[in-house]
Amino acid sequence: MRGRFSLVLWAVVAASGCVQIGAQQESEGSTTIRVEGSDTMVNIAQAWAETYNLKHREVSIQVLGGGSGVGIASLIDGNCDIANSSRKMKPDEIEKVEAKYRTKPKEAIVGYDALALYVHKANPLETIALDQLAEIYGWDGGIVRWSQLGAALGSGRRDTIVRISRQAGCGTYAYFREAVLGKSRDYKLGSVDQSGSKAVVALVSKTPGGIGYSGMGYQTPEVKMLRVAKHAGQPGVAPTPANAKNGSYPITRPLLIYTAGEPTGPVKAYLDWILSAEGQEVVRELGYVSLGEHE
Repeated sequence: MRGRFSLVLWAVVAASGCVQIGAQQESEGSTTIRVEGSDTMVNIAQAWAETYNLKHREVSIQVLGGGSGVGIASLIDGNCDIANSSRKMKPDEIEKVEAKYRTKPKEAIVGYDALALYVHKANPLETIALDQLAEIYGWDGGIVRWSQLGAALGSGRRDTIVRISRQAGCGTYAYFREAVLGKSRDYKLGSVDQSGSKAVVALVSKTPGGIGYSGMGYQTPEVKMLRVAKHAGQPGVAPTPANAKNGSYPITRPLLIYTAGEPTGPVKAYLDWILSAEGQEVVRELGYVSLGEHE
């Protein structure tokens, strides 16, 4: 699925003290667009950049992850032109953009992602419910062993559930808490926190007793994505583009791009291309849900 794209992480050239809106003019005939933010969106951001650059050699697109909060902070500071985010901007972040740029941030939905629950490929479990997940990940949650879910891992393997999570501050961490734990409940201590979506899936693949959440576009042969039900005992729904499109998969979220005000020039041209049929084809090829599919 990802073979046509090289996933090379370009270094970001920080532009300290930069407060203008829009891409940097590096030299005559050459423009750099700086993209930063959601780790969930790094693969797709790199694929967009590489595909766009095949036809627009005069534009250099530099991509960095680091998390939604990092990207939004960089946008506020003037160190990037585009902030990728897997959560909405917070009120205080919007206020900071308005204070610095005298304009509101511009939000664009560029696709959708079904947040998948990953377990080791040898785990016998096939379906998990949102209320069970809350008891695994939530404060004072009572589910700590796979046998409590009817999925004993077999002789010689530890029955304890190893909770693999994301670091606080990233959009995926915040979205999972709100969608699964609710606004009034916090995470249980003792999880193994990872800085990136790919790292979560990689650790699950090496941990027979592990469970972790990440974008559905990060599936590998070494892990299994669980079906998710709203309540225990109900049929589970697989995390697929079709199920995200029809709304039946219960953990689906928009993928967002923010700019400090209305984009102009090369940045606007690039965002228009992302929203075009060609840009949305990249969304589909990487296993996410395009805007057309979600209609």
